[in-house]
Amino acid sequence: LQTEELGRRAPQWVRDNLVTMCMRCKEPFNAITRRRHHCRACGYVVCARCSDYKAELQYDGNRLNRVCQECYIFLTGHVVLEDREGKHKGILEVSSATGWFVIPQDDPLVLYIYAAPQDVRAHTSIPLLGYQVKDLPQGDSRHLFQLTQSRQVYTFLADTEELKQRWMKAMARSAAGITHLEEEDDEDSCDE
Repeated sequence: LQTEELGRRAPQWVRDNLVTMCMRCKEPFNAITRRRHHCRACGYVVCARCSDYKAELQYDGNRLNRVCQECYIFLTGHVVLEDREGKHKGILEVSSATGWFVIPQDDPLVLYIYAAPQDVRAHTSIPLLGYQVKDLPQGDSRHLFQLTQSRQVYTFLADTEELKQRWMKAMARSAAGITHLEEEDDEDSCDE
């Protein structure tokens, strides 16, 4: 399906028996812990973790349907923040399907977005000074918050409430122009 048709037309589903691993994260399927699911937007066969998202699909009367992370990001415009496999990053960096997000310790007023963790240069940077950090009500176990300034809005989705709170705190501090970490924050700025 072409991306402009995503959600507008029902996809051709990839047949289950043709796929031995998740078409997104490449983890192998098995009968008990990793079962096959179909993304209702692109038709890919994906695992539960990679399809743990819901988006409105035009072809289904704008009802919420199970979609994979990539389609969720494309259809909603949300940025997904997650701690992959429980490996804790420093408080100010996280990977997502749209890139690698970092608020560096030595430049704490800017959010840098890299295409991949090994990239040397960020492809986007957002100066956080003056932005508002807004908590969004939790919908179906989603930990959402927004970064807003006049008409510019970024919506973030965190894996856990704890991860969301860490990011909101870090972004709010940067938006207020606070460049030093308070004493009690020092412990959780390093890897846990």
